Amino acid sequence: MARWFIALLALFATPALAQVPQWNPAAPYVTAGQDEPGYRAWVAKVSWRPTYVKALNDYLTAYGVGGVVPTWQLLRTATDWQKCGAEPFEIPPSSAWPNIVAALRYVGTYVTPKIGPVEVVSVYRNDRLNACAGGAPESTHRLLGAVDMVPLRPITREALMTRLCQIHLASGERFWVGLGLYKGIRFHIDAKKYREWGMSGARGGFGCGAVLAEGPMPFPLAPPDFAGTPVFTDPLAPNR
Repeated sequence: MARWFIALLALFATPALAQVPQWNPAAPYVTAGQDEPGYRAWVAKVSWRPTYVKALNDYLTAYGVGGVVPTWQLLRTATDWQKCGAEPFEIPPSSAWPNIVAALRYVGTYVTPKIGPVEVVSVYRNDRLNACAGGAPESTHRLLGAVDMVPLRPITREALMTRLCQIHLASGERFWVGLGLYKGIRFHIDAKKYREWGMSGARGGFGCGAVLAEGPMPFPLAPPDFAGTPVFTDPLAPNR
């Protein structure tokens, strides 16, 4: 009787468990074709691509930043790649490879120790794609110098803003780091110039100083989207 009851309970409990939303922070920014299966299909499509991917990985390893994030994610172009008729991935010119080293070193040394592992959602964008995707004309993404990413551990936008600001004010100026926070929990790191954007305090101040003094401004949650990932509305988000 007890076994029958347990089996019956499991039968009715399973569908309910299947409906529990899963934390999938990259979902709003990564479409089918730009995920890992999409990458494997893309890299296998042209015979020379695996060779160049390996060369990039070897380069990053030689300069001490291999494994900070998966190398294949560094080939992601823009979230709007389909709308722009572009490739989901692109191997940047080798002349630009040095530009990503400082940003990755900062991410690995200062960012991930505080917020945990991250998933990269956009890195290199050629000029045409950058313009189509709404990037700034002088965007560091054009030079492989910037990384847009999301935390892989569950975190609210407000908590992420606070942690990023703590990191930025403590070490960003020393390493010429640019910090930006976009829609939801997508944020930007580059090592081109010390600056910040997308940060706002609860009492109306702007910038990391206001966030740490006033607390971060709360943003209302819209209904869940993309497998349970909340969609945030940020009126301050600039073009990337």
